[in-house]
Amino acid sequence: MNPADLGPDSMGLTEEQSELRDAVRSFLAARPGAPWTRFAAELGVAGLAVPEEYGGAGCGPAETSVVGEELGRALSPHPYLSTAVLAAEALRAGGDPDAMARLLPGIADGSRTATVLLPGDAGLTLSGGRLSGTAPYALDGEVVLAFVGDELVEAVPSSRTPYTTLDPSRPLAALAFDAVPVRRAGDGTAWRRVRDLGVAALAAEQAGGAARCLEAAAAHAGERRQFGRPIGSFQAVKHKLADLLLLVESARSAALAAARARPEDLPVAAAVAGSYCTEAYLAAAGENIQIHGGTGITWEHSAHRYFKRATADAQLFGPPHAHRARLAAAAGL
Repeated sequence: MNPADLGPDSMGLTEEQSELRDAVRSFLAARPGAPWTRFAAELGVAGLAVPEEYGGAGCGPAETSVVGEELGRALSPHPYLSTAVLAAEALRAGGDPDAMARLLPGIADGSRTATVLLPGDAGLTLSGGRLSGTAPYALDGEVVLAFVGDELVEAVPSSRTPYTTLDPSRPLAALAFDAVPVRRAGDGTAWRRVRDLGVAALAAEQAGGAARCLEAAAAHAGERRQFGRPIGSFQAVKHKLADLLLLVESARSAALAAARARPEDLPVAAAVAGSYCTEAYLAAAGENIQIHGGTGITWEHSAHRYFKRATADAQLFGPPHAHRARLAAAAGL
């Protein structure tokens, strides 16, 4: 019942991607408390999506999704999504040579974290080269990039107010800008592609988290005994695990499809993955708690950490119905 036992070929990964997955998984297992700088430097994953001329590997979403899935499995707090996916792609899409030369090398070597404010996430205005407004719930980072109008700009917030969040592994902050000066970082018309790549990367994390919930539930069902037999031998529990396996493998397929989609297909593939993987993760995290029974219900059990992450992820780029609304619009409904 362990999806990892299906092997790399059945997961649709190339040999190189399988090796990348194994390296990331081994690192996170051996050094779970390692800081971002060490994780990024030793594995080189922060620069996967950064062009080679700026110190990166020049890879694409298929590779970044492999890392994302492993980070999701481990509930890692590393700012990979905001830095290595959103910020790297925003700068690439912006196409400003000076901004890329100034910011991408630091992202690639892990010495600099970054975040991106999308138009729908922040009430920001740009006037006379100065940025005003507040992004109420933002992934924080040392470098702040914002899509405002048709521009991508870099700005230093007037204040950063961190939140005590339901999911402490995904820190959020309110970023306020009080007429602060900006540096142009590129063209801002490609923000939808950046958002869609973020949704696809988050879907990979969600698929990884859901898979880990299934593994934990299956392991407990094989060990926990009632009436002289493992609870996994009872039909009701078998059905739960079988349904979860289908859900998890379907979520992985949706995430892989989004990661490998052609640019013209990405909006639909990302919306499908965003909707399906969000609900799959919530279901897997909830069933993991239920299968663990009394111990799973206790707040101290690790299963609740996955449930918290699943719940927080469900709002990060919008809830499932928001992704489905984009699908309906794409279908002309």
